[in-house]
Amino acid sequence: MANVAIILSGCGVFDGAEIHESVLTLLYLEQAGAQYQCFAPNIDQHHVINHLTGEEQQQTRNVLEEAARIARGEILDLKELNVSDYDALILPGGFGAAKNLCDFALKGADSSLNSEVERVCKSFAEQGKPAAYLCIAPAMIAHIYPQGTKATIGNDNDTASAMNALGAEHVDCAVDDIVADEKAKVVSTPAYMLAGSVKEAASGIEKAVNKLLSWV
Repeated sequence: MANVAIILSGCGVFDGAEIHESVLTLLYLEQAGAQYQCFAPNIDQHHVINHLTGEEQQQTRNVLEEAARIARGEILDLKELNVSDYDALILPGGFGAAKNLCDFALKGADSSLNSEVERVCKSFAEQGKPAAYLCIAPAMIAHIYPQGTKATIGNDNDTASAMNALGAEHVDCAVDDIVADEKAKVVSTPAYMLAGSVKEAASGIEKAVNKLLSWV
């Protein structure tokens, strides 16, 4: 039975992990017979967004505490993730992936990763263990894998250009499809970068999860 580590970036599309993508990931892993453990970095969010109005709020929230909402409390500090204990890795999207796990949303081609995120993701890559990146999270792939690794966020030209500038090879992709780099064993799907509904997001995520598990 595959044991999969999941890195969440908070709770909520605009400042944390995208909730639908995260829950669908858990569902498809469980339906496929895999085990999983959620993790998140114990850091402050970049900022806090009121999801009703879209306005920034003058308060501070913790990424690990917020992500615990999605994981129903069954979550660990990312510092506790021992890569040797897991067979594969998944990072759901949401802007938290590009604001809290890295700063791609702010700096684009000049972005960098959170140090713990970098440690974990690079360890999975270096050990040849497969990974899946959903939605905007594939923007991190160029920081982790060799130059020219294939990845997708769908078809947004500006985001794709920034990814290419970082060293990835962006491949345009439909919402219900995936892009898999067989050599790197990394798969990505657009999810809510393109999806207009939960159903649309689900189709690509299910394919990504199944592809990931096929490599285990």
